[in-house]
Amino acid sequence: MPVLETLGGALFGAVLQVLFDKLDSHQLLDYFGGRKLDVRMLKKLKRKLMDINAVIDDAEQKQFTNSLVKEWLHEVRDALYNAEDLLEQIDYEFFKSELKSEFQSSGSKVSSFESNMIELLEDLESLLDQKLVQDFKISSGVGSGSGNNVSGKRNESSSLVAEDVIYGRDEDKEKIVNWLTSDNGNHNHLSIVSTVAMGGMGKTTLAQHVYNDPMMETKFAIKAWVCVSDEFDVFKLTRAILEAIHKSTDDSRNLEMVQGRLKERINEDRDQWKALQTPLKYGVKGSKILVTTRSNKVASTLESNHIHQLKQLQKDHSWQVFAKHVGKDDNSKLNSELKEIGMKIVEKCQGLPLALETVGGLLQSKSFVAEWEGVLRSNIWDLPIADSKIIPALLLSYYHLPSHLKRCFAYCALFPKGHKFDKDNLILSWMAENFLQCSQQSKSPEEVGEQYFNDLLSRSFFQHSITKDIMHNKPCFVMHDLLNDLAKYVSGEICYRLGVDRRGSVPKATRHFSAIMNRSEGHEYWSVCDAKRLRTFLSTFRTCGISIQELISNFKFLRLLSLSSCTYIEEVPDTIADLIHLRSLDELPSTLDELPNLRRLELRGTTLRKGLVLSGKLKNLQVWTGGFRVGKSSNEFSIQQLGQLDLHGKLSIQNLENIVSPCDALAADLKNKTYLVGLNLEWNLNRNNEDSIKEREVLENLQPSRHLEHFSILNYYGTQFPHWLSHKLLMNVVSLNLNNCKYCQWLPSLGLLTSLKDLKITGLRQIVRIDVDFYGFSSSAFSSLEKLNFQDMTEWEEWQCVTGAFPSLQSLILWKCPKLKGHLPEHLPHLKNLSIRQCEQFGASAPRVVEVEGVKTKTSLFDMIGLLVSDTSLESLNIYSCSGMNIPINHYYHFLVVLNINQSCDSLTIFPLDLFPKLRQLCFNECHNLQMISQGHPHGHLKILTIQKCSEFELFPNEGLFAPQIERIWIKKLDKLKSLPKRMSALLPSLIFMYIYDCPEVELSEGCLPPNLKEMYFLKCSKLVASLKKWLPETNDPSIELLSVQKQEVECFPCNGFLSFSLTELRINDCPKLKKLNYRDFFDLSSLQKLVIHNCPILQCFPEEGLPKSISTLQIECCPLLKQRCKKGGEDWKKIAHIKTILVDGEQVNIKDEAEIGNS
Repeated sequence: MPVLETLGGALFGAVLQVLFDKLDSHQLLDYFGGRKLDVRMLKKLKRKLMDINAVIDDAEQKQFTNSLVKEWLHEVRDALYNAEDLLEQIDYEFFKSELKSEFQSSGSKVSSFESNMIELLEDLESLLDQKLVQDFKISSGVGSGSGNNVSGKRNESSSLVAEDVIYGRDEDKEKIVNWLTSDNGNHNHLSIVSTVAMGGMGKTTLAQHVYNDPMMETKFAIKAWVCVSDEFDVFKLTRAILEAIHKSTDDSRNLEMVQGRLKERINEDRDQWKALQTPLKYGVKGSKILVTTRSNKVASTLESNHIHQLKQLQKDHSWQVFAKHVGKDDNSKLNSELKEIGMKIVEKCQGLPLALETVGGLLQSKSFVAEWEGVLRSNIWDLPIADSKIIPALLLSYYHLPSHLKRCFAYCALFPKGHKFDKDNLILSWMAENFLQCSQQSKSPEEVGEQYFNDLLSRSFFQHSITKDIMHNKPCFVMHDLLNDLAKYVSGEICYRLGVDRRGSVPKATRHFSAIMNRSEGHEYWSVCDAKRLRTFLSTFRTCGISIQELISNFKFLRLLSLSSCTYIEEVPDTIADLIHLRSLDELPSTLDELPNLRRLELRGTTLRKGLVLSGKLKNLQVWTGGFRVGKSSNEFSIQQLGQLDLHGKLSIQNLENIVSPCDALAADLKNKTYLVGLNLEWNLNRNNEDSIKEREVLENLQPSRHLEHFSILNYYGTQFPHWLSHKLLMNVVSLNLNNCKYCQWLPSLGLLTSLKDLKITGLRQIVRIDVDFYGFSSSAFSSLEKLNFQDMTEWEEWQCVTGAFPSLQSLILWKCPKLKGHLPEHLPHLKNLSIRQCEQFGASAPRVVEVEGVKTKTSLFDMIGLLVSDTSLESLNIYSCSGMNIPINHYYHFLVVLNINQSCDSLTIFPLDLFPKLRQLCFNECHNLQMISQGHPHGHLKILTIQKCSEFELFPNEGLFAPQIERIWIKKLDKLKSLPKRMSALLPSLIFMYIYDCPEVELSEGCLPPNLKEMYFLKCSKLVASLKKWLPETNDPSIELLSVQKQEVECFPCNGFLSFSLTELRINDCPKLKKLNYRDFFDLSSLQKLVIHNCPILQCFPEEGLPKSISTLQIECCPLLKQRCKKGGEDWKKIAHIKTILVDGEQVNIKDEAEIGNS
């Protein structure tokens, strides 16, 4: 049996496996035998490691309740890492001796290995001799530890509802109940729905409410609730189901008997699940199973018909859960200070119900502000386990990870909360740290890393980020803050984040160091030098606080060195060759051949001009680079040099015009770069020589691999595209960009690329007609295409559409196609975004016949767009610079979510809001004839409204704009508008942001301000400022926190009664006549924290009485008179000396720490 199969699930199990593999290798035995070292030391080391392996699983469980065990584990961890370092050093010496047969290790080096080995054995023996080791249980297999209340046994659940009310899960419950009670078109007897989420998300609570819903009683004659333990025993589970149905004990002795009885009445192992399913399949049609699990993999193994991903709670629902467990369901019972702190605590829990319950319960008996602030400042992992449910819940997920995944997860403690993970970069880091077990020769390290990451993702340790990596057009991933805390908790001092972890010195035990958050002192950088056995140094700062020479001399055990953001590094010194363990580097050294363990050279931010010459020593080196620039001279990079490189990731090759012969391009051998997923081929836009024939031959010889996913051709001046562009060899291409290929006269048959999702064609100025060749004469052309973008096609006149093409299209953009007269594809069922800009003749062609509800009617192309919008699921429509276009007002636009009309639709005078019931974002810009918005019914979805430079606009709906969900309003340069919407306090309860610029006649109308307005920006609106003074005092409980006043013709500010007491930030900008500030209004601003004064050239001084004591930040810019008085020792210095941070024209005048402020 391989040793790995006997390893426990302990974090160091994977390290032990690496050590066992090395101890069994012939290299180690050959080196010891050839140097007359005592081979018995290797056998002794293996025995010691096996003794450690036997008890480490139990020790990992006990560390959570016994601090002595935790300390012992930390010492074991250090010893194992030291053993790994030592064995790698011996590997390196063997490698050198193989390359140079005459090479002999020096006597001192051999002696050093021997003494280090003896010291290591003594350390391990000392650890195993400690008394507490005698109490550890000896492991007999994977995860064999009996466990404890923290991580061993999963608590069983029952169908009884534990929580009467579940906040924020109504929609989830409704979806699951609907699925369980509907037919779903499934004619099988058994259907499965799985609810998937990380631990503590409320899966079981939701399932309890679904199980006890009255509709379940009506729908299902027989129900059973069964809790699956960690041990998946088919017999026990089948009997449990039978007992749940009978509501009595069953005495069946074997599986056949219990399955037979169950048949009469009705982790991730597919075979066991099939066995359990067998009797359940005999249920009546419509039988359903509801499963809750933390793993998507489990849901897939069960062959779920539907998987429901449970998300984190929204902010308001999070507060409800927290308040309930604090025992303050009624918000009024919390005073304002406690509520403010409580909201910050809720935010820290990030929508995790169990965390909210834990912290809320902890605060139930605490009523002092200091106690609540203490909880806010503390980490949930500092709580006693007895007081917390979230710690056992998350530790349970961690405990059941295989050892190799535990190591990869713990490494993520190197990154701060909120970090956006690039999957490929993280996998490459794991590879550099030797975390990937590649014993299966059929899989590459990248494939193993992909499997590891997907396993963690399926178990909810990672989540998909809402935002993408725009630069590289790929998804990002995030980790819940509490899981980030968990990673730090289990990694201990192994990972240290400069500026994030406890301030002071870097612990000596640290192996992985990162400087990502720029909040650190210089001495912390220097203290990292104490961590002599550092394996990772990762810095994203321009200056990393320590020279590269010092890095190399201090850290001889580095595996990963990342300094690509450190702009001060001009070259890497030759001493980099001393880092014999280095596997990943992102700077190019001259002594590359002296780094035998180097597996990854990452130069993503670099475009190489000089050649990269490699010898056979580095045959496993993978090169990741931003790009290569083809040179003109012999000492610069030549295209042929790509042939010898194992290229990975994405590559940009620039200055292709410098290739002398098309045969040189063939030598680049791009066709066999199977790990290259992205490729940009680019000629210089401003080149002097244009050789169309040579460029065509060069491009023909740069055929990429069939594995390519992202491809761009830029500034190509050949007259036709290469034959392989529409060939089956590019069937994996997902995105394609053809940019400024200005002499190409026709497009290849791109419709044949079945994986293509994103196609952008820009600046092809010789294209006049797009016909059936573009589709490849296929009835299902562009079957996967989701985004189609045509831009700057100055000669394009006709677009021949093919029935059945673009069945998956979601976004269509037509920009700067001034001669286009064709029509849009007719059937686009999934279209969500349509953007047309500067297409002056689009729609000017003769009317065409379309089918409308069975009646043939002649209609213009503009009406056809209206039909397109109303008959599909189009969500976004953007119209730019199309003055003749109109939006038909005889359709309901049920799916439209975003509508932007810019310099278009001249015939539009009244916009009927009721025809757009799902609209969330509405923008009018330079619609010169638009006069008003009409409304007859409340609008329940609109969130953002922008109206700017619409010279005739003068009216909102007569009775007020009734949009209870609207959050932001932008109004700019509306000369005829005289009033803001009426009754805003009642009709716009969600409005939090208002921006009004250069509307000289506008005033605040009756009904005061919206109750939840947080930010107001007024620029060149003198009448509005005056009306605000009138209405603000009548506003109940004003909530405005930020007020920005700009370009006002006033000499004194603020006017009496103008400012809200709740204001925390005030900005006064560009007021050329402002001479003084009115202290009377300032005096009442007890919440004001930040004051910004910008470009008020004749403002003379601050009020004699000074500024409010609450202000902690003062910013003064372009105020020459004030600047002189606010210098230290200046006439106004005493008025502002109490302020913690003062900036004058960008320079920090005074920064006080908390102690100074307390004493001032």
